[in-house]
Order: sequence, then C-alpha cells, then structure tokens
Amino acid sequence: MWIVYEHKKVSKQLKKIPVDLLMRYEKWKDIVSISGLEGLKLIKGFNDEPLSGEWQGYRSSRLNIQYRVIYQIENEELYVKVIRVTAHDYRKK
Repeated sequence: MWIVYEHKKVSKQLKKIPVDLLMRYEKWKDIVSISGLEGLKLIKGFNDEPLSGEWQGYRSSRLNIQYRVIYQIENEELYVKVIRVTAHDYRKK
C-alpha cells in the first residue's frame, strides 16, 4: 500500500480545476495508493514519465492533454509526494 502526501498548495490548485479532472485526479490517487508506479504504467491514459532538467528526480502523469500531476517518490518506501497539479502551457515560443 502506497501513501500519497499532497503539498499544501495542491488543495488550492484542485479547487481551480474542472470537476471531471478532479475526479480523474482522485482515480489517479486510488491507483497509486493501491499499486504504485506499476499500476500507472499499465494505464496508457496517464502517460507516466520521468522529468528531466530542473525537474530531474520528479515524475509526471497526465490527467488530460493540458493538466499534469507532478510528483516525487522518496526513499523507495511507498511514499508519493504530489507537488503540483498544473496546466501545461503548449504555446509556441
């Protein structure tokens, strides 16, 4: 059984996202708490992937094409810390 800890800012961020994404986030938490990374990798819709650059050591799962859950696994001890639920900016630079 994995334990999901949310950063204190996550509750504010969750108030701003649409209800269907909130339900998808709750489903993401259920999957992580029951089966961890292996469960996320089995579900193609979440597209769980490691991040690089300044976010190295963190992972990202997609809630939809725009929103991501950014999290970190600490101590390899079934501890998942959700850092941010955020909209990804796809504007061309």
